Amino acid sequence: MPQGKPSVVPDDGLTTRQRRNRSLLVVHTGDGKGKSTAAFGLALRGWNQGFSIGVFQFVKSAKWRIGEQSVLERLGSLHEQTGEGGSVEWHKMGAGWSWSRKAGSEHDHAAAAAEGWQEIRQRLAEQTHDMYILDEFTYPINWGWIDVDDVVETLTRRLGRQHVIITGRRAHPDLVHAADLVTEMTKVAHPMDAGQKGQRGIEW
Repeated sequence: MPQGKPSVVPDDGLTTRQRRNRSLLVVHTGDGKGKSTAAFGLALRGWNQGFSIGVFQFVKSAKWRIGEQSVLERLGSLHEQTGEGGSVEWHKMGAGWSWSRKAGSEHDHAAAAAEGWQEIRQRLAEQTHDMYILDEFTYPINWGWIDVDDVVETLTRRLGRQHVIITGRRAHPDLVHAADLVTEMTKVAHPMDAGQKGQRGIEW
């Protein structure tokens, strides 16, 4: 893509403006570090453009508050106070989705994941957000908690301009095939290989 120009212009009957403004399904996968980090970077860009952001974390514990959550929620508060940027909602599975506030256990995670997906399906149908971050969403799909066929059909048929970014290792081939943008993070080197644990400002 020299100078940002696409190498192929499809014969789809759309104008350049219409094609440019189509919603994207993005998948960040692979064994390397940076999948969620890249997704939250897109959320920051979207917020700056006035997008309504919805973040749904499917594996991380509700008790673990990462740095990006603090920043984005503060930006959401700034939007409420001044109108700058866009709205932000952040939901975690861990101990129960933030709209249900119910206790959870390992045994309940499959049901919680299914509940989260149904909430996302409803929001997509209602066009609630402009950008959805489905963090670590590949795992409940791979574990059979969420039906991949339902996911692919729902996401490919979504209305309006709703960008969806999915993160997690080993993305299902059907999800990869349906996506507009797929990036595979490949580990070349990692501090943990030399015995270094995660640190502030890098891992959280």
